[in-house]
Amino acid sequence: MSIAYEPTIGLEVHAQLNTCTKLFCRCSTDYGAPPNDNICPTCLGLPGALPSPNRQAVELAIRAGRALHCTIRGKSVFARKNYFYPDLPKGYQISQFELPLCEDGHVDIEVGGETRRIRIQRIHMEEDAAKNIHGAGQTGTTWVDYNRACTPLIEIVTHPDLRNADETEAYLKKLREILMFTQVNDGNLEEGSFRCDANVSIKPVGREELGTRAELKNINSFKFVKKAIDFEIVRQEALISGGGTVVQETRGWSEGDGKTFSMRTKEEAHDYRYFPDPDLPPLVVTEDQVARVESELPELPEAKRARWQTELGLTEYDAVVLTGHPVLATYLEDTVAALQAELNGDLKKVGKKVANFLQGEVLQHVKTDGLHGEVPVPPGGLAELLVLVENATINGKIAKDVVVEMIETGRGAKAIVEKRGLAQVTDTGAIQSEIDAIVAAHPKEVEAYRCGKENLIGFFVGQVMKATKGKANPKVVNELLRASLKG
Repeated sequence: MSIAYEPTIGLEVHAQLNTCTKLFCRCSTDYGAPPNDNICPTCLGLPGALPSPNRQAVELAIRAGRALHCTIRGKSVFARKNYFYPDLPKGYQISQFELPLCEDGHVDIEVGGETRRIRIQRIHMEEDAAKNIHGAGQTGTTWVDYNRACTPLIEIVTHPDLRNADETEAYLKKLREILMFTQVNDGNLEEGSFRCDANVSIKPVGREELGTRAELKNINSFKFVKKAIDFEIVRQEALISGGGTVVQETRGWSEGDGKTFSMRTKEEAHDYRYFPDPDLPPLVVTEDQVARVESELPELPEAKRARWQTELGLTEYDAVVLTGHPVLATYLEDTVAALQAELNGDLKKVGKKVANFLQGEVLQHVKTDGLHGEVPVPPGGLAELLVLVENATINGKIAKDVVVEMIETGRGAKAIVEKRGLAQVTDTGAIQSEIDAIVAAHPKEVEAYRCGKENLIGFFVGQVMKATKGKANPKVVNELLRASLKG
């Protein structure tokens, strides 16, 4: 009789804090600098160099903790995590162990119509290691770039609450957007500022005791995380079913091979010989400091989406798309405010107009880089264009052409419409003249329309718009056409 297994997954996410300088020194955290350019005696752990905590990093860690519903510890401790590796210049990493800054938080996710709460065990601060570059020189050599050493991180550790790869992906995406909207982390997976380790184990269904876990290390893509977890679950099931045992180890993911591979056996926490760093006093955080940081938290994306659906009449799909990046969300709200000030109309109609045009005509031109982004038309400029549409100065089709020219030239909508003579033709006499000519030129289509093929109205509208170079008011065209085609 075959045994049914269920997976248990816990995650450790390393998120680089959005600071200009490192955790314990004033060296820059800029990505892409020449190797070993942003270093100092403190980064390198040289004798006599003393670390000094970055206040901004501490407050960003508190911000992340409160956004994730954690309790903030009034007194936490930096510890030395001892292990030997070329990317660790001091021979130890400054981290937090027994007394982390944040504890007992959660993230709620929705997968398959079910909402589940994923508990966060702890969030602790630590410095990043350097970067090993394999094969940069002669074959078999490894170079080390210490620019990343001492970069401030938080490690967000969940309880083993996740049950499959889909839940893991949903959790990671929601965590990333929360950290981005709070300006804690730039969410850049490619540069490694948001990376994930997944602890995966399986156990017989119904058994409380967890199985032996394998740690999947430093996976920097949501797609790869899903693939790696799915593969690892199948691997462990096959291993146990075949009479083998799962070894506690660290494994990597090979996209080329489509499988995980063993990197090294996993050390237990006590092997790191943690002890409080003698160069750093306990980190003391006051209740007033936590309250101030919490009061500065922005509206989180989930709450923003719910509000947009209620206040702006957006669909759930619209709201999800337009909270895809903090810059985009801010742009939507600024444009809605600018257009509402001009029209003073129904807020839901205004919100829907902006959302539709933004997604259809502007979104494809938006560029984002980490927390930064560029929308090529200012909010007031887009509002000016939409006012022209609302006032029937131009129609929607012409508005699409105008916004492209706005992006290419930087000129305003009114100036472009005036210069190119794009204002709609609303003179009923001129439009009727064009309609009369078109009706006379298409007697067969007119007869078919009058015999019941009313869908031909689209053909006639197209002919009129073509004759007027798209400038005729569509509403006027439809009204006059239907009257003329009745005969």
